[in-house]
Amino acid sequence: MTVWIRHRDFYHLDTHPEASQGHSSVSPEPSRGPSGQTQYWRWWRRAASYPLVLFIRVWRKLISPLYGNVCSFYPSCSAYGLESVTVHGLFRGSALTAWRILRCNPFTGGGVDHVPPSDRAWPEEELPAIVRLNHPPIPRDED
Repeated sequence: MTVWIRHRDFYHLDTHPEASQGHSSVSPEPSRGPSGQTQYWRWWRRAASYPLVLFIRVWRKLISPLYGNVCSFYPSCSAYGLESVTVHGLFRGSALTAWRILRCNPFTGGGVDHVPPSDRAWPEEELPAIVRLNHPPIPRDED
């Protein structure tokens, strides 16, 4: 049986009430969106975002280290952009990334700003590393 992992499984109910709790869901098929369509994107649907994903990865390897750790948000703007384009696709992911970059300036307080949850699902072995990187398992407080 294939283990399917949804993007929204990385969010807790107390911070995102529309998301389910936990880190993985075992299911014989991917989750379905509100219209009943499968939210698993095959390679041809992801292909449109590959050039932007490549650009962000090159930026993270070559340009970002020159700036150092100056981003006031977590995850950094490049990590946010990579996750949003990977999870939400080229158009919505680009819009989310542009809005985040506009908010990233010295006059905002920064803080934790995760990509909005999605119904997108992957087989466990295909889960993008950026999703795991931006959502590390954090133990709950004892109170």
